[in-house]
Amino acid sequence: MKNILIIGANGSLARAVIAAAERHPDFNLTLFARRAPRHTGKHRVIIGDALNPADLQNAMQGQDIVYVNLAGDLAAMGANIVAAMQAVGVRRVIAVSSIGIYETPLREILRTYRALADVIEQSGLDYTILRPDWFTDADEIDYQLTPKGQPETGSAVSRKSIADFVCRIFEQPELWVGGNLNISKP
Repeated sequence: MKNILIIGANGSLARAVIAAAERHPDFNLTLFARRAPRHTGKHRVIIGDALNPADLQNAMQGQDIVYVNLAGDLAAMGANIVAAMQAVGVRRVIAVSSIGIYETPLREILRTYRALADVIEQSGLDYTILRPDWFTDADEIDYQLTPKGQPETGSAVSRKSIADFVCRIFEQPELWVGGNLNISKP
């Protein structure tokens, strides 16, 4: 059984990851959000704020993998998540950032996503950073991965595709450790 904490469980992408993860009987999900998710299934739910270190530290107890899918002050939230993981001894994190965070000049709207990626990369944790293109609701699993440092290619990617990739990491946490990947439709 793998204990997986989903931070930002009410987001549209997180909901797709939760739906995909529910097909795996060996995944035990904990949903972390500021307000109760509409669909909680059989999952443990923790109402909390990623800006509150105590809420995060409580949520990290007993977790194997942390999945981060947030918006807002991502530098502060990322720092709190890293500190809570380090305090509790959780090593594996998957964080969703954005396409375009390494372009110069960096667009203002992407600064917070870049800050999250920088905090996670410098954490010393076993991380995978995903930099998706725009999301679609397409009923397909079709994606390509482009490592950091290579030109981002492809187009808008389905939430189902991202969820499929994330669940592959949930299944085999050793995959893509240290990866910083653009994920897009070929």
